[in-house]
Amino acid sequence: MSLLTQGFLAFLYFSAIMIPKQTISQENKSIPDTIKEEALTALSYYPELKNTAIRFKFKDRIKKSTMQAQPTWGSFFKSRENREYIILISREIQIENESFTISDIPSDVIIGWLGHELGHVMDYRDRNNVGMLIFGFKYLFSKRHIKEVERTADTIAIAHGMGDYILRTKNYILDQANISERYKKRIRSFYMSPEEVMELINEEKIEEKILTAE
Repeated sequence: MSLLTQGFLAFLYFSAIMIPKQTISQENKSIPDTIKEEALTALSYYPELKNTAIRFKFKDRIKKSTMQAQPTWGSFFKSRENREYIILISREIQIENESFTISDIPSDVIIGWLGHELGHVMDYRDRNNVGMLIFGFKYLFSKRHIKEVERTADTIAIAHGMGDYILRTKNYILDQANISERYKKRIRSFYMSPEEVMELINEEKIEEKILTAE
């Protein structure tokens, strides 16, 4: 197991304490009504983001992606504490020759997708502005870096108790007969496999039992 994974699982019991959806203040959150329930569910797993400004926004097309989390341009050079983020969501999901809309996707799969993107936000919060510039440059040109970043986001989401949602999202993509094998190969290359997710979920449960028994 990587040091990154060990570190997240070590504080799992404390970081994965959910907060009720109805207590999440939306003063610093902008969420379209069509995904409000799913977004609030995902946010409930991330109490650390309570005071972080996040805007969820639909976009007609996102190149090579379904969703994308990034700092807003206006806040890019603010301090980490005051940085604002936007999560772009493709209004129409085009995978090879197949098209989906957000209404075609099961609610728990959307929650898993959003949970993964919030994992990216958690990762960004720990990076200073110079670090974010280097991060963005490497993401454009290094497949190895893409793999590391996407697996980190998965790990963060699982460490926050979202393992079941992450697993459903992956299985939804990989089990869809009308999604091309080329796209599935990209998912397998850069993201955790369902088997790896299950392994972390099981380790998470063991870690929680150990911590609660102490």
